[in-house]
Amino acid sequence: MAKPERDVEKIYSVQEFTAKLRRLADALDAGQAFEIQVAGERLYIPADASFSVEHERSDDSEELEFQLRWSPKESGK
Repeated sequence: MAKPERDVEKIYSVQEFTAKLRRLADALDAGQAFEIQVAGERLYIPADASFSVEHERSDDSEELEFQLRWSPKESGK
């Protein structure tokens, strides 16, 4: 059964955000999958996920997104 579509944004403190980035960087360096919980849902990102950085600009703000993309069948869950 397919999971329902989802689009959430979770705000973290600086300490929480940097801890998540460190865990992600450690997993990437080790060639391992990464596991994270976002807004109550646990996600399993495979080691071979693709990575990109996206920058958006409007008249009153700028946004930088670090994106990880994978196919659900690759996650093994």
